[in-house]
Amino acid sequence: MRERHKASTGRQRVTSGSSPITYHSVLTQNRLDTTFRRLKDDSKKALIAYLMAGDPGLAETEQLVVALEEAGADIIELGVPFSDPIADGPVIQQAAERALKNGTSLRKILASVKSLRQRTEIPIVLMLYYNSIHAMGCEEFCKSAKAAGVDGLIVPDMPPDEAEPLKKPADATGLSLIFLLAPTSTTDRRKLVAKESHGFVYYVSLTGITGSKLSNVGDIHDNIKKLRKVSGSPVAVGFGVATPEDAARVSKMADGVIVGSAIVKQIAAHQQDPGMVGHVAEFVRSLKAAMVPA
Repeated sequence: MRERHKASTGRQRVTSGSSPITYHSVLTQNRLDTTFRRLKDDSKKALIAYLMAGDPGLAETEQLVVALEEAGADIIELGVPFSDPIADGPVIQQAAERALKNGTSLRKILASVKSLRQRTEIPIVLMLYYNSIHAMGCEEFCKSAKAAGVDGLIVPDMPPDEAEPLKKPADATGLSLIFLLAPTSTTDRRKLVAKESHGFVYYVSLTGITGSKLSNVGDIHDNIKKLRKVSGSPVAVGFGVATPEDAARVSKMADGVIVGSAIVKQIAAHQQDPGMVGHVAEFVRSLKAAMVPA
């Protein structure tokens, strides 16, 4: 089991309507911070593996999380299926459709995370659209996610300057809010995302959707250098990383490599195979093996 870190608490008051609400801020160290610090001490980079929760089923998702950790994944990003995923390409959209047909819901995913916490301490980040959070209510969602064992949130349709309804309860429960930074971002935008992101900054390698081909590696390198000037947080690169060769190239520049569509493709290709989990784990093992030490 990986070491758990106690979080120090602070207190702040905000107003919702006419009723004051007291929040206890616990956003300090969590599994994400511990993992990036451990990897840095070991001169390694983080492999962040994306899975669509419920594809092909939640039982398989749980098996995959455990197997991918054993194969070298350092952080798991669990997608919450949504009917209109604006940031996702066809591979992940189809996975979301399969998961929704299987009856996957946000509450069921949180129950799966809680079940997984009996077997693993790997950091788990949920990638979900704000509609799913709003339907549950920000405060209830954050409390439920933290209680289940979630460490962070990526909400692609919620930029940091519009995230106030989520930031307060996320901060109060100790959930890391991770924001996306586009390659076209201005200096002011880089500063804002760097300031508001916790856990790591998610740098989107291209202007497009998930599953697009990695390109302009020189631009990625330049933009990460600019980002490091305004942020001390780890930088993880996603979108377009599909092969061990891609993982090797990106790991030379970033603190973390995010692989999504390529893993989801492996699941789709082998979902009728009883050895599906093993096939996907071997692919993830090849990604981790290719990553360049710090």
